[in-house]
Amino acid sequence: MQFLVVEDEKLAAERLINMVLQLEPGSVLAGTADSVKSAVHWYKNNSKPDLIFMDIQLADGLSFTIFDKIKIDAPIIFTTAYNVYAIKAFKVNSIDYLLKPIDKAELSLAIEKFNKLYKDRKTKDTLYDAGLMKQVLQMLSNPYKTRFVVKVGEHLRHIDQEELSYFCSEEKETYLNTFSGKIYGLDQSLDQLEELVDPRIFFRINRKYLINLKSIKDIISYSGSRLKLILNTSNDEDILVSREKVQDFRTWLEGEKK
Repeated sequence: MQFLVVEDEKLAAERLINMVLQLEPGSVLAGTADSVKSAVHWYKNNSKPDLIFMDIQLADGLSFTIFDKIKIDAPIIFTTAYNVYAIKAFKVNSIDYLLKPIDKAELSLAIEKFNKLYKDRKTKDTLYDAGLMKQVLQMLSNPYKTRFVVKVGEHLRHIDQEELSYFCSEEKETYLNTFSGKIYGLDQSLDQLEELVDPRIFFRINRKYLINLKSIKDIISYSGSRLKLILNTSNDEDILVSREKVQDFRTWLEGEKK
């Protein structure tokens, strides 16, 4: 079995690949992609894999947009951080999904399902319904990422949106900070994260900080028409809303669309 992994979180991709190789010793990783753009490019320039593992939410948009750009003629197992109720429609035909962080037993069952369906077919025709893709896309009323996978030693854990205080960038590294004071490294840049999180909850105040509304403890007028923020979980005394973003920040505080 040759498989393709479409996943924008490096740690999650590595963990998934290792589990698949353990569960299917004869399988071969055909390739990886971390965005809609790179997935389209890979599929256009490589032989069709036997199976695709595809994250629903990628750095540059929902993976469903891949199907608008190219014809995918391989079965897919989706991976996602969405709750079951929002994606239960995937449990039809050959389509399956795995909630992050991926459980090895669930992965094993999904691969077993693929093997049964695949071996029973005489051709490698598409095993999913393109119309279903459109329906599920409409079901996802909240297109923003609500869970992040981080590495803790040799382990992976998930951080839900409710736990996120702010994201920050230091010396070309990106960090996730929780309300409990924990700090974790991330693969994505702040530019990518800004596109992934709900703009009603998070705001990019400057090049360094992307903050949760609930993390703001105090707002102080500062020189040069800027604003200084005191965050619940940061000791940084120089967290400033950049001058060009002050008006948008005020609008955001009022709950209006940016």
